[in-house]
Amino acid sequence: MSGAKRIYVADDDDSIRQVIKTFLTSDGHSVEDFPTGDLLLERFRAMPCDLVILDVMMPGSDGFAVCTLLRETSTVPIIMLTARDSENDYAMGLGLGSDDYITKPFSAMSLLMRVRAIFRRIDFESQKHAAPAPEAFPPGIGSLTLDEGGRHILRGGAALPLTPTEYELLRYMMLHAGQALSREELLNAVWGFETAVETRATDDTVRRLRRKLEGSGAVIASVWGYGFRLEAEK
Repeated sequence: MSGAKRIYVADDDDSIRQVIKTFLTSDGHSVEDFPTGDLLLERFRAMPCDLVILDVMMPGSDGFAVCTLLRETSTVPIIMLTARDSENDYAMGLGLGSDDYITKPFSAMSLLMRVRAIFRRIDFESQKHAAPAPEAFPPGIGSLTLDEGGRHILRGGAALPLTPTEYELLRYMMLHAGQALSREELLNAVWGFETAVETRATDDTVRRLRRKLEGSGAVIASVWGYGFRLEAEK
């Protein structure tokens, strides 16, 4: 993993914040912690970071509200922490644009592994496509083009505001444009796991992408009972 990252953590439980901060700092990162999401938001607006870890249940703005506000201006990776353990809460977190969701109680090591996985994926893709072959023609559909070196997907030359997970999913679909892709295949390719319970992660990310692709000449079509296909708008 290349370089230390700046990470912000918001949780109203002092002991949880300190454990998270200790583990992430020992892994080489610069960590700032906050007892409320509102304080994290204030700090983020003054100095953006590389990753945000948000508790859901906090005084003031809850984690879902903070996630929504962050997504209005930023694609920073977000991990949600919650004592709730319901499929609806999980779906809500992903639907609002978080990149991962961990239910309390959890081990600090498991959170550290999730953090490493997010940064490893971002760094791997950046290094993999840092020097694309000059003769390679960038994949495109409608007004979308893929800039793998810069980790951007462009619509008419302007970069779409995508979270890391949205970028990975849309990139995979662009590389397989016109092909029917199952939810399980997308889960395995983008998130690195494949279970029937987690297929809602794909559905929620596709829902957000569809809004962002409006007017691009490209659409994500549903393949009934199977998955999705990226194709030119008819």
